[in-house]
Amino acid sequence: MAAAPVIALLCAAGTSQAQTPPSGVLNNQIQLGDVFATQTINVVSVTDGVGAQTNATGNNLIGATDGADLNITSNQTMAGSAIASTTVNATGSLGDSSQINTTAIGNAVEAGTTQGVMVGVYTQIATAAPQVTASGMLEADTAEAGDVGLATTAAVNSVSLGLTNGSAGVLVNQTSAASVLADGGAVIGYVSGTADVSGVASGNTMSLVGTDSSAARAVVYQSNTAALTQASQFTAYGNVQTASTSATASGNVAVSTNEGVLLDLTATQFNQSYVRAQAESAAYEFGEGASTAYAVGNSTLAGNSGEAVVLENVQINTGGGVEAIAGFEGTDGYDGYARATAVGNDTTGYACTTCYGSMTVDSRQTNSADVGATSTTTIGSGRVINSTSTAVGNNASFYVTRPGT
Repeated sequence: MAAAPVIALLCAAGTSQAQTPPSGVLNNQIQLGDVFATQTINVVSVTDGVGAQTNATGNNLIGATDGADLNITSNQTMAGSAIASTTVNATGSLGDSSQINTTAIGNAVEAGTTQGVMVGVYTQIATAAPQVTASGMLEADTAEAGDVGLATTAAVNSVSLGLTNGSAGVLVNQTSAASVLADGGAVIGYVSGTADVSGVASGNTMSLVGTDSSAARAVVYQSNTAALTQASQFTAYGNVQTASTSATASGNVAVSTNEGVLLDLTATQFNQSYVRAQAESAAYEFGEGASTAYAVGNSTLAGNSGEAVVLENVQINTGGGVEAIAGFEGTDGYDGYARATAVGNDTTGYACTTCYGSMTVDSRQTNSADVGATSTTTIGSGRVINSTSTAVGNNASFYVTRPGT
C-alpha cells in the first residue's frame, strides 16, 4: 500500500468567538515498553453492586479549549503491548446494579473546542511487535444479580474529537500492524434484571462530533496490516430475565457527525487484517436472550443534521477476511435471537432535508477478501426464535432525511 499522500489542509470557516491568542500544542510520545493493568475482585455478597474499571494506555493526549482557538500537532508511536485484565469472582450476591469495564488502547487522543477553531494534525503509529488486549471476565455461577454490565474495549489507535459551536480542520494519519483482542464474558447463576455483556475491538478508529452550529473538515488516512482484529464474548446463565451479548470488530473506523453548516470528510482506508467478531450465549431459563456479532473491514460515516455533507471515500479490504459468528441457546424461556453481520467495506452518508441539506459523495470500494456470517439459534421451549445472518462485500448508503427519521 502506498504511503499516505501529503495533503494541504484548509480550516473551515470559523465560528470562533475567541478573544485570546490561539493555544499551541506540540506533542511527541514514544512508548517502547509494555503497559499492563490487572485487577481481581473477590465477592461473597454485596447489596448495591460491584464497580470495576481497568485501563491500560500506551500514549495518551488530552487537549481542549473554551472560548479560544487550539492548534495541535501530535505524534504518537507505540512499540510495546497494552494489556488490561479484569476478573470478578462472586459466590453470593452481586447486588442491585454492577458495572465492570476493561479498556486497553495503544495510542489515544481526545481533543475539542467550545466556541473556538481547532486545527490539528494527529499521527499515530503502532508497530508489529506489540499486542493490544482487553480481557474482562465475571465468574459467578452460584451468584445472583440485579442488573449487570460488562464492557470490554480494545483499540490500537484512537482519535476522538469534539466541537461545540466551533469549527475544525484536522488531518488524522493512523497506521497499525499490532493485533488487537477484546475477549471475555460472564457466567452467572441468576439475573433478575438485565445482563449486558459487550466487546469492541478496532485497529484504527477516528470519531468527530460537532454540535450547536459547528463546521468541520477532516482528512483521514487509516492502514491496518495486523494479523488479527478480534472481539469475542461468551456468556452462560442459569436463569436470566434479559441477556444481551455482543461483539464488534473493525479494522478501520472513521465516524463524523455534525450539527451545522458543513461537514467535509475525506477518508482513505486500507485493511488486510483478519477481522473476527464472535458472540455466543446460553441460558437454561430466560425471558429474552440475544447474541449479536458485527465484523467490518473498513467503515466510514459522514452525517450532518445541518446543511451540507461532502464525502470522499476510498476503501480497500484484502487479506485475512471478515467473519461474524453469533449464537444463542436456551432450554426453557420466551424469546431468543442471534444476529451475525459481516461486511468488507461499509460507508454511510446523510444530510438534513429540512435544513435545505445537500450531499456530495465520491465513494470507491474494493473488497478482495472472504466475508462470512454465521448465526445459530437453538431453543428447547420458547415463544419466538429470530435469527439473521448477513454477509456483504461492499455496502454504501447515502440519503437526505428529516432529523429523527
